[in-house]
Amino acid sequence: MKKTTEIGKAVVYQVFTRLFGNTNTTNKPWGTIEENGVGKLSDFTQKALKEIKDLGVSHIWYTGIPHHALIRDYTAYGISNDDPDIVKGRAGSPYAVKDYYSVNPDLANDPHNRNLEFKELLARSHKAGLKVIIDIVPNHIARKYEGKNNPEGVVDFGANDNTNVVYDRDNNFYYNPGESFMVPDWRNGYQPLGGENINLANGKFSETPAKWTGNGSRLSKPDFNDWYETVKINYGISPDGHRDFASLPEDFGHKNFTEHFEFWKNQVVPDSWIKFRDIALFWLDEGVDGFRYDMAEMVPVEFWSFMNSSIKMKKPDAFLMAEVYNPQLYRDYIFKGKMDYLYDKVEFYDSLKHIMQGHGWTDHIPVVQNGLMDIEHQMLHFLENHDEQRIACPEFLGNAEKAKPGMVVSATISTSPTMIYFGQEVGEPAAESPGFGSPSRTSIFDYVGVPHFQRWVNNKKFDGGQLSPKEKELRTFYRNLLNFTINSSALMGKYKDIHFYNKDHTEYYNHRVLSFVRWSENEKLIIISNFDAGQTFGFDLKLPREIIREWGLQDSTYQMKDELFKEKELSLFVENEIGHIRIDIQPLESLILSLN
Repeated sequence: MKKTTEIGKAVVYQVFTRLFGNTNTTNKPWGTIEENGVGKLSDFTQKALKEIKDLGVSHIWYTGIPHHALIRDYTAYGISNDDPDIVKGRAGSPYAVKDYYSVNPDLANDPHNRNLEFKELLARSHKAGLKVIIDIVPNHIARKYEGKNNPEGVVDFGANDNTNVVYDRDNNFYYNPGESFMVPDWRNGYQPLGGENINLANGKFSETPAKWTGNGSRLSKPDFNDWYETVKINYGISPDGHRDFASLPEDFGHKNFTEHFEFWKNQVVPDSWIKFRDIALFWLDEGVDGFRYDMAEMVPVEFWSFMNSSIKMKKPDAFLMAEVYNPQLYRDYIFKGKMDYLYDKVEFYDSLKHIMQGHGWTDHIPVVQNGLMDIEHQMLHFLENHDEQRIACPEFLGNAEKAKPGMVVSATISTSPTMIYFGQEVGEPAAESPGFGSPSRTSIFDYVGVPHFQRWVNNKKFDGGQLSPKEKELRTFYRNLLNFTINSSALMGKYKDIHFYNKDHTEYYNHRVLSFVRWSENEKLIIISNFDAGQTFGFDLKLPREIIREWGLQDSTYQMKDELFKEKELSLFVENEIGHIRIDIQPLESLILSLN
């Protein structure tokens, strides 16, 4: 396992910035700001940030900070109007960035001062003891990109492109010369803005020559399911797959970021690489502590080596996390691409979701974990984020309580960071039909309120004053768990599965339960979770001989206490170098037992 210097784990709190402080409860489909409200940067008061920090959080990811395409008139501030035919929702997707050097004007009390208001939020966040992460989306940008706040010498994407060719190494986009872009054919009754009649919503958008679309579609008229609101960035890969940049030497996965930085110093790289590196360095200068990269695997790993080594030269402790969904690519993006953390979705989250829904066996989890042991520290764990269904929605679990064992396992099985999504801690079910978005996911496209979370916001008192007793209890569970993880040395130490040992040696132990041990020099933990929503299980949990020896225990009796709620004290008996502990575990209960 990777040695780390932290005392405990990192915990990332993802917050959808424009929804956090919105107290409006109208939730009209396709509603405007006037109808449905919008949250502001200023809603993150010292009180709000202290409450987030006290939940057991080390990093806050403000989603949707860079100015993205949206439907609202900001022409008084020198910003052009966006076309509803190429914007998803009214509030727009944060992943269709229109100006990388500006903050979303919706978030500012005074749009003229939007960047300053974000700097003030950075200062408040740092004062509260939180490190700040924002999004960078290198694979694509909004169809109508316009830099209104470019630093001196920065030229807009595409401004110097040769548009007479499909591809050139230093073009920022791919083109279809001689063809014009056409708006997709809408399906299933979809109409921009729900059919509202406004000037630009006319089924037309002027773009000649047509550019390739963000998800890689080369069609001048993309499909309705394509990412038609975005254009693909060219990283120096020709349409036939030829790469116009240097390859990293084979052994470069083992080299540090300084050596990666030195390697690229002597290379000529495509223009798009430099543009995105400069964007990242700009935000570091503003005071940001790290980045979350959207769809990182759609961009070549060599670019990440160049980008991330440049970032680390400036800020060695920058926190760099990315979406990579192909397990075959994990190690390349970590070692060669110099990523700190990747989403552990395709194996860990997907398996856990299946088990929580009552289908899968817990046997699968240790197998997944074992397969990732060399990179377990880099595999960031989550149960919710803006792309995934809310736990409490009927399509996932229909009840936030059912995720408790999964949350304990997710947060304690590895040394990797844990991420939670705002509202997860109070059981937000995302039941609204807000417009472009649909129920089960909190909309990233629309102006909406987030009802359960609004009860915690409590008219901006941020004290949970309107939460039900059950919601308060859930938030307490999250607070206890996360605070334990950020202060536990064992969770940054060693791991051993005891699940299969107990399946073989323990009567009544079964595949709805999971158990494992974590330890460091001064902390020893046994973690047991019951994934069954209906059954209590009782058994004589056993610790195998190798753990008893590793922990230096003699044949004797030891006291163990539950770290989650401090209510239970149990006895561990060691006899003939085998540990025995009587466990009676309630439906959906977890125990984090520490050795006194």
